[in-house]
Amino acid sequence: MVTTYRNKKVLVIGLAKSGANAARLLQDKLGAFVTATDIKPFNENPAAQALLDDGVRVITGKQPLALMDEDFSLVVKNPGIPYDNPLVDRAEKKHIPIITEPELAFEISEAPWIGITGTNGKTTTTTLIAEMLNAKRTEGKAYLAGNIGIPASAVAEKVTPQDTMVVELSSFQLAGTTHLRPHIAVLTNIYSAHLDYHKTRANYIAAKMKIVANQNAADFFVVNWDSPEWQGLSHQTKGQVVPFSRKQVVSNGAYLKDGELYFQGTPIIAAEDIRIPGAHNIENALAAIAAAKLAGQKDNDAIAHVLKTFPGVKHRMQYVETWQNRKIYNDSKATNIVSTEVALRSFPGPVVLIGGGLDRGFTFEKLIPLLKDHVRAMVVYGQTKKLMAATAKQAGIENLTVVDTLDEAVPLAMHASRPGDVVLFSPAAASWDQFHTFEERGDRFIADVNQFIKENPS
Repeated sequence: MVTTYRNKKVLVIGLAKSGANAARLLQDKLGAFVTATDIKPFNENPAAQALLDDGVRVITGKQPLALMDEDFSLVVKNPGIPYDNPLVDRAEKKHIPIITEPELAFEISEAPWIGITGTNGKTTTTTLIAEMLNAKRTEGKAYLAGNIGIPASAVAEKVTPQDTMVVELSSFQLAGTTHLRPHIAVLTNIYSAHLDYHKTRANYIAAKMKIVANQNAADFFVVNWDSPEWQGLSHQTKGQVVPFSRKQVVSNGAYLKDGELYFQGTPIIAAEDIRIPGAHNIENALAAIAAAKLAGQKDNDAIAHVLKTFPGVKHRMQYVETWQNRKIYNDSKATNIVSTEVALRSFPGPVVLIGGGLDRGFTFEKLIPLLKDHVRAMVVYGQTKKLMAATAKQAGIENLTVVDTLDEAVPLAMHASRPGDVVLFSPAAASWDQFHTFEERGDRFIADVNQFIKENPS
């Protein structure tokens, strides 16, 4: 039993799912004296109301700096709260340890961890690993947790040594870890992302690589071998490096050769048999195969069955419907340009692309070659609509429509499509100009598609 926090004063900043669960765990199970603070007013804050009912001290509607005059031994912060937040900054200056909720989860977990991070492909890879480990399993269970939307601490409370925790870890979460040590760490890839939070690419990479900071020779680092930069990052682990590659044979890892996916020389599945489309999903499958094999899954047929039947994760290249010989895909998770590049490469064309969202000051010129090769028509909306429209014009796309909202964009994209087209919602921007989350945005897209099909039946 963890006694680290008994009779210690702990401040929890931010009451999203992970913060609320961390506060409850610390007070009810670990014996801490918890103060929880959240900027949302109390009457609009069900999490705060529930914590107050459980006896947790709650401060809402503000985050007073005067809190830092109290004798806190630890701060647990919501991963999305930046380190230049006044309360967090003051805690740092007072040398109070600051962690995120996965660190707490790791401390209490009795089950071994597989941790997955990367810029793209985390959720698909995480889900595939859990599915593979649960296939034909006779003892224990592989549990999904983390950035996938399930607080790791909630799962860690119930797991046993016979179970496995398969945990998606974002850079925001990893930045607040000190002792976290996955037995198997997976890096899907690293591109430039979240620089508004991390300030520099170097900081972003450093946060990601905390996933291997505490590994030892008994642990494993599954890493994408298709970039010299990512190969170089493998030197940061003391664990055993197990590469995966779509482009070359890596005999001690997972790789694609002559249309077949292998692990350490043994064929697992033909690439054409994998249900979810795209070269990026070949990479996700290779990463998942390597992690599952290292975690003890001996049945290659079980692994192959998962890859043949797995339909994809919602909002990530999610097949929605076919309407009059047009296939419609929801890729709302494409909150950056790299994700949309990956999506476009998955379809030879022709594509009718819907894009747009929060303006973070980026331009979209990197998309031009793919727009030229894959896209026949575009509908753009949101804060980035003018920037995306300018990029479309540079790419020579004449069938271009500019609107304000996603609700306007969907029917126009459907009308612009022709039989045989793919209608792809891959925004290349965050959702926060019009939606709270990319999930909410993706659900709206699906609802708009279904409404259009209802009004325009085949």
